[in-house]
Amino acid sequence: MEIDLKEKTPDIRYLNDIKEVLFDQEWAKTAPNYELYYMYRGLQEKDNLRYDITVIPPRMLGEEFTKTKGHYHVENHGEIYIVLEGEAFFLMQKEENGKIVDVYCVKGKKGDYISIPAQYGHITINISSQELKMANWISKDCKSNYKTIEDKKGACYYYIKSGWVKNKNYEDVPELRFEEPEKTMPSLNFLTLK
Repeated sequence: MEIDLKEKTPDIRYLNDIKEVLFDQEWAKTAPNYELYYMYRGLQEKDNLRYDITVIPPRMLGEEFTKTKGHYHVENHGEIYIVLEGEAFFLMQKEENGKIVDVYCVKGKKGDYISIPAQYGHITINISSQELKMANWISKDCKSNYKTIEDKKGACYYYIKSGWVKNKNYEDVPELRFEEPEKTMPSLNFLTLK
C-alpha cells in the first residue's frame, strides 16, 4: 500500500513527552525538546481496523537508542506491524498482578511482520542509522494505556549502546528471549477479538 505522507499531517511525539521513560536521565535533564517521531493515524480503514504509519528518525537519547514511549492496550486487542524501511527491535512484556511474567524481543527489518499479542505492553526501538518507517493494523476501538510504563520509568529492559539493561524499577524480571518475525502477513482476525 503506497501512501504519500507529504500530504498528511502527523501527530508528533516530542522528547519531553517521553523523558520519564528514558534510561539516561542525566542526559534528559538538559536535552532540548525536539521532535522525536511522527504518527500518521487512520490512513486507511477496513472492517473496523485502522492502518497507521509511524516514522522514527535515527538518533540517540543519550546512551539509549531512540524509541517509542510504549503502552499497553486497554482491552484485549492485538496489533500487527509491518517494517517498511529500516530496522527495529519490538520489545513486548506481559504483566500479571504487578509482575512481569514474560518479556521478548523481535528484530524486524524491511518486509517483516511483527504481531503484538493482546495484553502485552510494547515499545519500538530504532536500532540503525537509517530512518525507521513502520505501518500497523489495529482495531479502531483500541485505546492505549501509557501510565503503566510511565510509572515504572520505561519498559522492563532498555536498549543502550552497550546492549540490553534491566530497568531497576521492576522486580524479578524474566530473562529476555528473542523471537523471529513473520515473513508473510498474518491474519487480521485476532486484532478485534474481545
